[in-house]
Amino acid sequence: MSRKYTPENITSLEPDDVFVFGSNLQGLHSGGAARVAYDKFGAVWGQGVGMQGQSYAIPTMQGGVETIKPYVDRFIALAREWDQNTFYVTRIGCGIAGFTDEEIAPLFDEAYDLYNVRLPKSFADIIERNRNTRMHQQED
Repeated sequence: MSRKYTPENITSLEPDDVFVFGSNLQGLHSGGAARVAYDKFGAVWGQGVGMQGQSYAIPTMQGGVETIKPYVDRFIALAREWDQNTFYVTRIGCGIAGFTDEEIAPLFDEAYDLYNVRLPKSFADIIERNRNTRMHQQED
């Protein structure tokens, strides 16, 4: 299977596509992908979580990685249910929030296998590497 990734710069979406971006709980979409979501894909000022227009907000500014995980899990549950949509996950948390790809990518391990979720290539590469490492450790 040929894996598809989230493009670096998304400027338009098909009708059933959803732009997944990192937000803050206050929904102040001032910069980064949040600003793109607000300007182009229907993100609502003052809404920091969930579906809004053709975008989906995952808050990343409220603490450590452990505070992001429940929101990612909620997103993955929605993506499973809304299987007619294609979700383009941006490098959430890796800009203004200051996390690394290595910290955030593992949160999306369950999304990796969903045919309707596109991850950034950096996230997918980390998930693949982690899975290979776990597999080899189990073999030893």
